Amino acid sequence: MKATAFHVGKLLAVAGAFLWMAGSVPAQTVRPVISELGNPAKGRVEYVNDSLTPLNVVLEAKSFAVSETGEITYQPLDPAIHLKLSATSFRIQPQQTYYVFYEASTAVAPAWFVIYAAFSGFPFRTQQGMNVRLQLPHTVYLLPKRPVQQAQMHIRRAEFHPESNQVLVEVENTGDNVGRVSETSIHYGKKKEDGPGFPVFPHSRRVMEIALENNANGEDVPQRVVLNFPNFKLEEGLRRSP
Repeated sequence: MKATAFHVGKLLAVAGAFLWMAGSVPAQTVRPVISELGNPAKGRVEYVNDSLTPLNVVLEAKSFAVSETGEITYQPLDPAIHLKLSATSFRIQPQQTYYVFYEASTAVAPAWFVIYAAFSGFPFRTQQGMNVRLQLPHTVYLLPKRPVQQAQMHIRRAEFHPESNQVLVEVENTGDNVGRVSETSIHYGKKKEDGPGFPVFPHSRRVMEIALENNANGEDVPQRVVLNFPNFKLEEGLRRSP
């Protein structure tokens, strides 16, 4: 199981849209953000209310799909996924934590879904008089026992685009399991920049555009990209895009 913390203090969902509000809401926390489990699985989510106001939380599970360029589309939970939650709505007192336990299974792994938690009850409204709602995700992957193999993951494109100061990487997964890049590294000889991780779904491709922190010019340009997986890594030289 892979666990990380998702800590959000300013991202608010109002009537289904996300708004930025500077410093007006104490942080709410969901952890872990991502759980990679077997099939069947038992999991736990921790919901933290760091505010001074009691908050109501409603949970909703959804299936989702990710395009080659990372756009996410949501659908009702796939009927092939069986999910049992210990609670679907609850109230968290100020400065308190609430735990939700779940059991999940699917006829054929891998499968994936997200449990969205909608926080409401904040003691203020928008300038238009609308109530504020905060939505935070917990994403679950139900994976088979055999992890993705190095021979099933391929870097199809690795390019440096000097005009936009970006690196473009296209990765293909020819296997039946989800491949997860835990970290991307862009190397400039002796120094490097770390980029984000991302999943590559079975029998699909993923295109990542990574903005560089360094202003690459002259001889100080990125030379290669390294994709770090949990059990192996892939490396490819960067081609300079004309």
